[in-house]
Amino acid sequence: MEISLDKQSANQASIKIKLNEADYQPKVDAKLKDYAKKANIKGFRPGKAPVSMVKNIYGTSVLVEEINSILSESLNNYLKEQTFKVLGEPLPVENNETIEWKTQKEFDFEYKIGFVEEVKVPLDKKFKGTKYSIKVDDKLVEETIENLKSQSGNSTNPEVSEAGDHIYGDLVATDSGFSKTLSLDLSKITKKLAGKFTGISKDAVVEFDSKDIKKAQWEEALGMTEEEAESAKGPITFTVKNINRTEEAEMNQDFFDKVFGPGVVTTEEEFIAKVKETLQGNYDKESKAFTDEELKKELTAAAKVDLPEEFLKEWLIRANEGKVSSEEVEKEFPMYAKQLTWSLISNQLATENKIQAEHEDVIAKTKEMIKEQFASSGLGSQMEDSMDMFVDNYLKGEDGQNYMNMLTSVQNDKVLAYVQETVDLKEKEITIDEFKELLEK
Repeated sequence: MEISLDKQSANQASIKIKLNEADYQPKVDAKLKDYAKKANIKGFRPGKAPVSMVKNIYGTSVLVEEINSILSESLNNYLKEQTFKVLGEPLPVENNETIEWKTQKEFDFEYKIGFVEEVKVPLDKKFKGTKYSIKVDDKLVEETIENLKSQSGNSTNPEVSEAGDHIYGDLVATDSGFSKTLSLDLSKITKKLAGKFTGISKDAVVEFDSKDIKKAQWEEALGMTEEEAESAKGPITFTVKNINRTEEAEMNQDFFDKVFGPGVVTTEEEFIAKVKETLQGNYDKESKAFTDEELKKELTAAAKVDLPEEFLKEWLIRANEGKVSSEEVEKEFPMYAKQLTWSLISNQLATENKIQAEHEDVIAKTKEMIKEQFASSGLGSQMEDSMDMFVDNYLKGEDGQNYMNMLTSVQNDKVLAYVQETVDLKEKEITIDEFKELLEK
């Protein structure tokens, strides 16, 4: 057997394997003898058929099976010996010449591979990053409490509208004839336009122009799509069918219990403090996630991993057996490349620094995830006794893939924690508005 590697670029190569009769024939002969001992061929007692007859019937299929087995084992062993990191799977190069399995003695096969030579991450105090923390100020707490009071208040249908009401009715575009019955949120349109809907009653007809509605307000205030907004250009009439108003809930024990559960807080001061604590906890998670993503970007840029893009695109198409088109792969490839690059960096840092995800870490992270899911549905405390069962069922799901995904997630957490301890990380406190601006960039 001859195996040779031809590097065609910094990250792509071809591997050629040449097999001669001595490489495969002993295994083929041994398997045919074994077949002869078990074969049930008409005219012969079981296991008594001549090997020559068995070879005539099964010889080609056994030959193909053994050669494929030799190729797979040899290729895998050869790649394990290399210093580079193979990406995806080797792709067989189609040979236009037909293989004559019955007469041919020597066989030539070729595979394409994609790889990266090495992943170097310059991780030291010269590497600078930013650790973001979102400050929950009094303004945000007040806005949150006002929203909670509105959400928990009673709904009414007054005779005359006021600022902040929802006006239910029929919108008609005069020029196009487009019409839609909808609920208009007066708090999400301009004050000038909202003034036309204030102090009116049922059956009132309000006239205005589509120019009076800003681009984002078509969806935010009227719940209309871009296509619908385009159809509603020009003069518009809105016929009021009903007025909906939510009266703010009072700051009392019923309200406290409705928001946080029975008896969790008992005074207005405790309620405000609890709101601030909850907001801070939520934003701490968001700022941590944002910090981690920014560090990933910085690490990716610093590592300068050169992916074999053309090879990977071809591999993705062939590996998915026609389930995705070349156009779909082209569109999704940037996200795939980003995830693959980070995986290479994370694995490299974990190997170099002996960072390992333990089974106990996987269990703990899964419990935390499930608790958050139950808490959002208000069932957290009720599910505590069955938590081990939920964790076990989840980790066994998808034929164990959930466990592997969680194991990878734990390793990423540990790698990023190590990075933050190692590099020059400056803390930066930002407001929620500044955080939203960063997300939009």
